[in-house]
Amino acid sequence: MGVTNVAADAANSGASVPSIVQATLPGVGAPVAAHSDAPMSAAVQARWDHIAAELRCLVCQNESLASSNAELALDLRRELRGLIERGQSDADIRSFLVSRYGDFVLYKPEVKPVTWLLWFGPFVLLLGALALALRLMRRTPAAPAPLTDRERERARQLLES
Repeated sequence: MGVTNVAADAANSGASVPSIVQATLPGVGAPVAAHSDAPMSAAVQARWDHIAAELRCLVCQNESLASSNAELALDLRRELRGLIERGQSDADIRSFLVSRYGDFVLYKPEVKPVTWLLWFGPFVLLLGALALALRLMRRTPAAPAPLTDRERERARQLLES
């Protein structure tokens, strides 16, 4: 009724078998398209490897763009290749990706006021912890109050008995 059979419609329209499979099984065509690109030249491949290793996968977060298998990483790798092939400089590519995805996309973000806490926060915490430890170690305990005559007499009696 309101549901159409996509595969049947594709077959009736004279579509090829691969397009019927892609229509029937969503996502099947994406990996094929990602790997069917023409091989890169050695220079483009070297730049691509260098830049992709410096970029973080936005989905996986602890994987580089070069090693991630996430769908977004595949798209970003294609985008990166296109930018390189269009002659963009490495700095232009990084600037474009940072403007689009923020400093998080870089494994080593630039040192600027927005990222100072990221870069210097651990050192500030370490220095603070060391200062606190030194202060606690230097603090001398207060000398005990001297015994009163009565306490001294009581102690002498206890020792003699």
